[in-house]
Amino acid sequence: MKILKWFGILAAAYIVLVVLFETLFLGLYQPKLEGTELPMLVITTTDDSGASSDRRLARFDTDGKIYVSAHHWTRGWHSRALGNPNVQVEMDGAIGDYLAVSVTDEEFDRVAREHPIPIRFVVMMGFPPEREILRLDPSI
Repeated sequence: MKILKWFGILAAAYIVLVVLFETLFLGLYQPKLEGTELPMLVITTTDDSGASSDRRLARFDTDGKIYVSAHHWTRGWHSRALGNPNVQVEMDGAIGDYLAVSVTDEEFDRVAREHPIPIRFVVMMGFPPEREILRLDPSI
């Protein structure tokens, strides 16, 4: 019985850590991660009412194309980008207009295989839902 109690305490502590990591660190703080070699961007999405919202995201490049992925529990930015794919992106100090395109099938498999989520992040994010990937195509 004591082992179940300790397991419950550890499980509760883990859940609290995940919630704090997702909501406070990633959600509110939105780290720049400048000390890492992880390239970042800021995406501005718009909801149905026209209100815009900024979100700092890690980006990855494949074959000269820019991708971002929604792989956290909090993914409101992703829903807004799907609802209104005309987004604004600030990247490396430059701001531009882009079209967010949902990536599926072979392209998804290739990009996901080339850019796997490290297991330490999967654990810190509480084994999040299956990720979705968006390609950011420059607007012409």
